[in-house]
Amino acid sequence: MKTISMKLSSSRMKSYLRGRRGRQAYTLLEIMIVLGIIAVLMGSAIYYLTGAVGGAKMQRVDGDISSITSALKMYEINNRFLPTTEQGLMALVKKPESEPVPKRWSQLMKDVPLDPWSHPYQYVYPGKHNPDGFDLYSLGPDGVESSDDVGNW
Repeated sequence: MKTISMKLSSSRMKSYLRGRRGRQAYTLLEIMIVLGIIAVLMGSAIYYLTGAVGGAKMQRVDGDISSITSALKMYEINNRFLPTTEQGLMALVKKPESEPVPKRWSQLMKDVPLDPWSHPYQYVYPGKHNPDGFDLYSLGPDGVESSDDVGNW
């Protein structure tokens, strides 16, 4: 910051202050340059965050699969069998009416979550990937069975 020496004459002081008053506003060009810089910074931040969102969705799928797997194991402990493919994951929310009907059923989940792309999780018993157990998976971003599916295998 500039300091003004007290030795300035009053006429020089008045001319200095007059010059400062004329420079109190920004020009349109300066404002446009600042807005351009802000736009470039925001664009690059959004570009880098999109990768983080994809990773977060995959982590959520892993967490959902873990919690649903825990509920399925508890179902198996209580009833000595897993729900059939037809009964599906709704057997954790509502008592199945089709065979085999569990005798010691209890609600293990409030509702079955959807994957981050708003598709239902897929449950197959016995599993294709886990023939001794079950397959639990998300169809991924495309919503169809393909190589981008994320499951418990």
